[in-house]
Amino acid sequence: MTSVTTLPIRFANNARPTLVYALMIAIGIAAFLYPFWIPADALPNSAHAGDAPLIAAAVAALVVVAVALEVRRGTMNGATVAVLGVLAANAGLLRLLTLPGRGSGIFFLVVLAGAAFGPRFGMLLGFCAMAVSAIITGGIGPWLPFQMLALAWIGACAGIVGLATSRLSARSEVIVLAAFGWVVGLLYGALMNLWFWPFQRGGGDLSWEPGMGAATTIQHYWSFYVTTSFAWDAGVAMGNAILILLTGVVILRTLRRFAHRLDPVVELEELHPQAVRS
Repeated sequence: MTSVTTLPIRFANNARPTLVYALMIAIGIAAFLYPFWIPADALPNSAHAGDAPLIAAAVAALVVVAVALEVRRGTMNGATVAVLGVLAANAGLLRLLTLPGRGSGIFFLVVLAGAAFGPRFGMLLGFCAMAVSAIITGGIGPWLPFQMLALAWIGACAGIVGLATSRLSARSEVIVLAAFGWVVGLLYGALMNLWFWPFQRGGGDLSWEPGMGAATTIQHYWSFYVTTSFAWDAGVAMGNAILILLTGVVILRTLRRFAHRLDPVVELEELHPQAVRS
């Protein structure tokens, strides 16, 4: 029988999903930052009023492509997609839960599920959970694609943290994830302000003006964030940490049990025609 290497095929199968996730990240970074790069006279009066639907459509298309590629290469199957849907629905419903400190219940489940299932699953869950929550709460607007991107990045980072903490004891891992939940509660709010902040004018030291240097821009944004958002985000961050501490051991153990039952997943490889004939 003729030996035919499958390394190029395997590399291609691995590279395609990686490229899709990289495009999600690149589109998200560009969407948040492009107002700082274009001329002042090109900025619309309303923040992302015209381009938000395009960003949402591009992100949604990439999510569909990512899931299709994961299923095709065998790293996701019907059961995994079902779990993704159930978790997205539950996380979306948990956004209706208002926590002490004005936090939301959506974040802690995305963090724990990302830690249990991994970065790519966490990213997809973040996108889907925020989309579901927007439909449930009626929070559909130009801010939605930016919320989806920000929560997706939180889910992906939670997956990375989960890979690093999986060998810790259950309690130690939950403490680390609670600290992560506290940090991302602040970072989410700081990031979300960027979807509208460059479009505001006339705020003195709290606003951005075209032509500002990077240091001045950061200084003005920090003043804006501390004045308008820090107290709210601190409450959200504390709510995340408390929920993860209270529920993390049980939920993480349950989610990991499902994740292990879905593994190992067989990765299908395309056969070279010559190998089939041999």
